[in-house]
Amino acid sequence: MSSSPSSTSSVPLNTGVQMPLLGLGTYKLRGPEDVHRAVDAALAAGYRAFDSAAVYKNEADLGRALRELLPKYGLTRQDVFITSKLGPQDQGDKAMEGALHSLSQLDLGYIDLYLIHWPGTQGQLVTDQRNPGNRAQSWAALEELHDKGQLKAIGVSNYTPAHMSELMQTCRIPPAVLQVEFHPRLCQTELRSVCDKYAVCFQAYSSLGKGELVTDPSVTEVAKNCARTPAQVLLRWALQQRVPVLPKSSNPDRITENAELFDFTLSDADMDRLSALDCGHKYCWDPSEVA
Repeated sequence: MSSSPSSTSSVPLNTGVQMPLLGLGTYKLRGPEDVHRAVDAALAAGYRAFDSAAVYKNEADLGRALRELLPKYGLTRQDVFITSKLGPQDQGDKAMEGALHSLSQLDLGYIDLYLIHWPGTQGQLVTDQRNPGNRAQSWAALEELHDKGQLKAIGVSNYTPAHMSELMQTCRIPPAVLQVEFHPRLCQTELRSVCDKYAVCFQAYSSLGKGELVTDPSVTEVAKNCARTPAQVLLRWALQQRVPVLPKSSNPDRITENAELFDFTLSDADMDRLSALDCGHKYCWDPSEVA
């Protein structure tokens, strides 16, 4: 019998709030019907966190689906944790406008966690020396909305150790979360130690390596030995390190399956075997060149 996530399946943020370890990623989830179906399946399976972004162009559909579906499950706005992100096109002097647009699109009163999606600025070269100033301007806007209670926590995504160190030296409110690509082939040891140092929650995206890791021989063998799917094994590998995950799917069965992570444990040997796959490989965008 599988167990759905429980209230203990969360991590504390430096704001004092608990963030669920499991959330539904909504990248590539488009259109009201697809979003509604995925949110319905996720709520039924015990998901209480949902991750969107301005660039996903689904904030309005996600907000609407939650407003319609929460009563069905006897839930209120306070029972779910909503993350969204500032688009790279709004980095800098458009950050306030971009964040307010996300708030209005979601229309859920407030956003639990709002991230700067990318350290660069759309339309500028990654090497452009205006990038640090744009990031600082974006962060100041997020701090202001955090002060007003519209963004309950603020953080960043795709930042490198250098970007994190720069932010920590200039911010008034420290980031609550750093969301980056993380899986056995990209263990992000340096970034994780930076997050530990500054009490920032390290959160994973692309836990399945864009689907490529589910066929890795080490992953499939570990999965076979513990009678689980490769996806469940990859997600569990992160959870056992207290790293929150955001598996994305539009398939209700897959959404349910991806939530069945809290009733089994990987052995130390399995954990080590998976971690040994680390080779620094990124399947997604690489922020290391961003000035």
